Amino acid sequence: MSDACVRILVVDDFEPFRFVVSSMLREHPEFQVIAEAADGLAAVQKAEELHPDLILLDIGLPHLNGIGAARRIRKLSPESKILFVSQESSAYVVQGALATGACGYVVKEDAVNELVAAVNAVLRGEQFVGGRFAGHNFARASDEKAVGPRHEVQFYSNDACFLDRLTQFIGEALTAGNAVIVIATESHRDGLLPRLKAQGVDIAGAIEEGRYISLDPAETLSTFMVNGLPHPVRFSKATGDLILRAANAVKGAPARVAACGECASFLWAQGNAEAAIQVVHLWNEIATTYGVDILCGYPQNSFHGEQGSQLFQEICSEHSAVHSSS
Repeated sequence: MSDACVRILVVDDFEPFRFVVSSMLREHPEFQVIAEAADGLAAVQKAEELHPDLILLDIGLPHLNGIGAARRIRKLSPESKILFVSQESSAYVVQGALATGACGYVVKEDAVNELVAAVNAVLRGEQFVGGRFAGHNFARASDEKAVGPRHEVQFYSNDACFLDRLTQFIGEALTAGNAVIVIATESHRDGLLPRLKAQGVDIAGAIEEGRYISLDPAETLSTFMVNGLPHPVRFSKATGDLILRAANAVKGAPARVAACGECASFLWAQGNAEAAIQVVHLWNEIATTYGVDILCGYPQNSFHGEQGSQLFQEICSEHSAVHSSS
């Protein structure tokens, strides 16, 4: 950075904390707080309008969480550096935040001691992660060695085949101490539990700890569908908050979240192929941002005729691996 004042946008939904942060920065004449925002959408708008040098960004924001906001800001104001300042202290969440292209992460509890040092480090082009995360090796979004998440699809001929694959996928995640989000039909959700128990998974313990979250596709879709199509901002907010909730239930580190989804399959069964493809694409973005491993499922008999064949090819192209069972 040059000797000119560093223009800073402060984003947090708690006004007293914004005041404290702004006051700390104003003690340094080289820092200029040019604006504040209280929610994720406002942060995106102000970033696009003002193009600040630095954005201090919370994660738990209304309307659009900080990770979703960061992804949008990176496209609209790519020259703005982002430093997360959040109460979230999960190493998994930190990795997801840095995967957006952000340059640093400070836990709010440590801000008094670390914020100014973090700002200076980020402005020098360095990555800054709070001292409480010493020993962790967080990869940046540009790190070519970072291992990408899995986004797999299973085409199945009958429910038993799909449940067997789900049981394996979910069982591996829970046994490793990770969290799982299952968005599946009631019959599939009910069929999973005895299979997981038979595999030796402590599913009751996982549910009690919050590491196993079970949801209905129709109810989940209602949180982000607008006029028959997924609304990108609502999708990012709904799924991002769900992933953070699951991640916070994991004890210790490193933590991961796995998700099994039938939202796109539900939409396709309703004849809404366009929405189905958009949902798959949006889940791809979520998988990349948060490092979530995803398994989707579709009955094979859903794909017939010319449109079915085209959709089949589009769905396959959106996934990192394709499986079929007969």
